Amino acid sequence: MRNTLRMKAIILAAGYGTRLLRDLRNANCEEFRHLLGIPKPLLPVGHFPLISHWVAAFDAIDDVDDIFVVTNDHYYAKYEEWAQSYKSVTVINDGTKSNEERLGAIACLQLVVDKFRIDDHIIVVAGDTLFFENFSLRDVLAKFDQLQHGNNQANLVLAYLCKDEETRNYGILETDENLRVTSLKEKPSSEETDSRRACPCFYVLSKNTLSLIQLFLEEKKNTPVEEKDAPGHLIAWLVRKKPVFVHMISGRFDVGNLASYISCNKYFLDKIGNLTDYLL
Repeated sequence: MRNTLRMKAIILAAGYGTRLLRDLRNANCEEFRHLLGIPKPLLPVGHFPLISHWVAAFDAIDDVDDIFVVTNDHYYAKYEEWAQSYKSVTVINDGTKSNEERLGAIACLQLVVDKFRIDDHIIVVAGDTLFFENFSLRDVLAKFDQLQHGNNQANLVLAYLCKDEETRNYGILETDENLRVTSLKEKPSSEETDSRRACPCFYVLSKNTLSLIQLFLEEKKNTPVEEKDAPGHLIAWLVRKKPVFVHMISGRFDVGNLASYISCNKYFLDKIGNLTDYLL
């Protein structure tokens, strides 16, 4: 039996959901009008807000002793109200009020690390992402623990196989025979890479890696916010400095627009709603 890891979980929830908001405003029916004004991570998925599935899983894992949710000033009050049900959750306001002001996901990550002087391993997950029902957080952390015993600089990311025509939608990981990441290509054509390993925003970062997040931001300080917003840009940069390995999963739900939300919610109501150990 492995020793318990000391970890923090950081859920990135500072986006403004512009695609979903556009779809809701353009919808010609009343069925989804009640979702207007709800940030994506708080959308009902199955019987709970999307983000609550993650909190329930993290609360059930001894390794995770704190959960931080970083959001923006526009939605801060809604997250504070939601978080009253969870003693383990701390909500952080990044201070921005619009999509044009956004700091970017990686800057939000650094905000949490700095504010709470985090010196533990961290789990980073996008607040609008969930995984298929055979995903196991315990398996992921066991893999990370194994990597740490071999090299305490090691980091772990997830990947699932996508179709040829889907590579342009995702960050695609290229790996060696040991599943160590050699590069991450952002939305390549299927001709630009032989890999079909799509990388969702779920990372387990070693505490020995955390200081590099600030270095990344310093190098990108004069670049457009998009460079600091897509978390995959950090991983693409990181693999040249620290070992990053892959743990394969079967797939994910990415709630980006109304169609993907409807599909995700239906799947949960039909197949996952009664699972007591989802994500564990």
